[in-house]
Amino acid sequence: MTTIINPRVHDLGGFQVRRAVPTLQARSVGPFVFVDHMGPAVFAPGQGIDVRPHPHIGLATVTFLWSGAIGHRDTLGSEQVIRPGDVNWMTAGRGIAHSERTPPPEREHDHPLHGMQTWVALPKAHEETAPEFHHFSAAQLPQQRRDGAWLRVIAGRAYGEESPVRVFADTLNVAIDLDAGAEIDLDTTHAERSLYVLEGEAQLDGTDIPAMHLVIPEAGARGRLRAKTPLKAMLMGGEPLDGPRHLWWNFVSSSKERIEQAKDDWRDGRFGTIPGDDKEFIPLPGA
Repeated sequence: MTTIINPRVHDLGGFQVRRAVPTLQARSVGPFVFVDHMGPAVFAPGQGIDVRPHPHIGLATVTFLWSGAIGHRDTLGSEQVIRPGDVNWMTAGRGIAHSERTPPPEREHDHPLHGMQTWVALPKAHEETAPEFHHFSAAQLPQQRRDGAWLRVIAGRAYGEESPVRVFADTLNVAIDLDAGAEIDLDTTHAERSLYVLEGEAQLDGTDIPAMHLVIPEAGARGRLRAKTPLKAMLMGGEPLDGPRHLWWNFVSSSKERIEQAKDDWRDGRFGTIPGDDKEFIPLPGA
């Protein structure tokens, strides 16, 4: 049976984020334990997103945009603006803090933002790996254009292509853009699959799929995606997790004790500071 998940909507002051995972229907899909749809939004001059410095452990964050720009800074000293079609992959491992803000040039005029940020839980053997940050430009990602379909492999492997992004488990992560009337079969080479429709009217194996919803096809289903209108979607999944994960705030771990340690480390300032963005931070919830 196909599962259709209606995300929870969070309004961050005129900017909506829809969280499709984790939910009761899906705690994870492949290694993905967190799926956020950002926007679409248009910010007025002087406005933008300002996600203050905050910490992560035990996961990798994956950011991909269809429009707009986000400036990333972290405790490794990384400074990178991501633009449409690029990928930011940040491996938190044993601990990293970062901030995400709209760059100053964009704030000078009206500017859009539309994209997705997902979290991938690291396998137990890599939960405490050294933190890293990697940026890949749009031109570095494998892509295919055929019969009204544009496929970009963000991370992992799909459709006979493999992304240069280093992954820690078998991963399926593809941006799909379809013209109206175009069709494509979802990649079938992974154990778990899900499809998030960001924009447009779609059908999956003949069933209508509402925009801004996550779809988990029935096991063994063909997964033929048809665009009734121009469509933006993201295909996610891969190898199932190697055991349950605990999620608390921005921390993911197979160990509750490790999350308690991360709370203490953030409360006591042991994650370090972010060069160029060290004047404020997000306090530990409940602290």
